[in-house]
Amino acid sequence: MTAYSRFTVDRDEIIGDTKHIHEFYSVYLKNERDIIVWFPPSYLTTHKNYPVLYVQDGQNIFNPRTSFIGYDWKMDEVSTALMESGFVQELIIVAIYNTKDRLDEYNYFTSKGKSYAKFLTKELKPYIDENFRTLANDKNTALIGSSMGGLISFQLFWNFPQVFGKAACLSNSFWVNDGEIFKMVEENPTLRKNVKLYMDCGDLETELIDDFKKMCSILKSIGYQPRKNLMCYLQHGAKHSEYDWAARLHIPLKFLFGKDTKKESY
Repeated sequence: MTAYSRFTVDRDEIIGDTKHIHEFYSVYLKNERDIIVWFPPSYLTTHKNYPVLYVQDGQNIFNPRTSFIGYDWKMDEVSTALMESGFVQELIIVAIYNTKDRLDEYNYFTSKGKSYAKFLTKELKPYIDENFRTLANDKNTALIGSSMGGLISFQLFWNFPQVFGKAACLSNSFWVNDGEIFKMVEENPTLRKNVKLYMDCGDLETELIDDFKKMCSILKSIGYQPRKNLMCYLQHGAKHSEYDWAARLHIPLKFLFGKDTKKESY
């Protein structure tokens, strides 16, 4: 592993303190991937422990040079601005690179998807908790992803309640496996207390809107309450792209990690 490093000024690089873990190997998946751990502004000057956000498609999150389309989510800039303005808690962000098996790994209904779940819960999270100052309980452990990354984030949130208490699922691929995820939720309609689940869709993502609305309706029928433990957000003028997810990233971050003393509009 490399030493702590500070990247500043150049927007083509990561802003903030990071640790790049190269070729993190998974016994369950029998493959390796890079992991970037991003630290909040006060991490190196305090002894506090912090919530953790695990991010799918990690190469698209911080740096346009590693993003597959040359545009990143600007999660480092957005998170820093929200934290320094007092809108959200300081948190650690773990960017998990995807692999060539992304489509299978990001679907819990496949064998590789189940292995990815084991990788995250039995290998990566224990490693992060052991090596960094985290708040390791479910209340302080969150997931975020888009498209297939949103799907697996939802599936992990739903199937591992003892691990993940928060999730942000953007532009979800609920259509996968002929919508089997709706059956999964309806057959296990558990209303979990003290959780936060964010889902969204762009109104130009016409192929996804109906499934998005259907899932929101199912969750509300179970007892999830909008703005309390559920947020369903439809973004006007948004398409299925890294650019659009970056533009609204502040919304899920404020919902999942917003400070009670800063109840601002989204």
